[in-house]
Amino acid sequence: MKKTLLMALALAFATTAAWSEDINLWKKSTLNAIITKGELRVGLEPGYMPFEMKDKKGNIIGFDVDMARDMAKKMGVKLKLVPTAWDGIIPALLTSKFDILMSGMTVTQKRNLKVNFAHSYISVGQTLMIRKALADKVKSAADLDKPEYTVVTKLGVTGEIAARKMFKKAKIRTFETEADAAQEVLNGKADAMIYDKPYNAIFMAQKGKGKLIHLDQDLTFEPLGWAVRKGDPDLLNWLDNYLNQVQHDGTYDKIYNKWFKSDSWLERVQ
Repeated sequence: MKKTLLMALALAFATTAAWSEDINLWKKSTLNAIITKGELRVGLEPGYMPFEMKDKKGNIIGFDVDMARDMAKKMGVKLKLVPTAWDGIIPALLTSKFDILMSGMTVTQKRNLKVNFAHSYISVGQTLMIRKALADKVKSAADLDKPEYTVVTKLGVTGEIAARKMFKKAKIRTFETEADAAQEVLNGKADAMIYDKPYNAIFMAQKGKGKLIHLDQDLTFEPLGWAVRKGDPDLLNWLDNYLNQVQHDGTYDKIYNKWFKSDSWLERVQ
């Protein structure tokens, strides 16, 4: 009888301790901080169409922005966008400059060592835009890998990783922004640009039509994900369940169609 009582007491103490630990973890979680402050801070770098960019009035708009706005609505809090330079965006997340990173970031194993990613919300691949004069000479990435060709991309992104992996002989140049890299090809100062397919497709529709050739076959598989700090399971769990919900109730499709199946928004940024 005493043994049974002692076991029951021990179980009760263990349950209470576990419950107390769960409460302490919740109090320290980013999700609790968001709810308590009544504000969701989202870090992004405007300039990656159609995910995040500035319109003619300077407002930040895009696919990720609309997802973030809906996310904040479902949390019952206000949304605050935190524009951040790409090369410092992960350090900014780690030092709590914002709560979640939503900026068209490709999930890579290297990045995953520093941050945790929610389930991928979309997948993109790297494609090539080349000078029109090379249309008969360059049919694939392999055709570009020659010393006489110069390939450009944005610094510090998966486009640079792909470029350095695929092009061992061609010259590789990087730029601070994808717009600068694309303009280099448009001006004839580089032969090709390797970058994410959505951006290349939009650039072709805006500025590249009749001047560049888009080799639109995906050269890589790149799932994009929202990033959060390590040791934050509550927010990660919420994000995964949120994504699952909106992908099945029509919310995701509505936002996706607005930015990827329509070009009416281009008038706002041209």
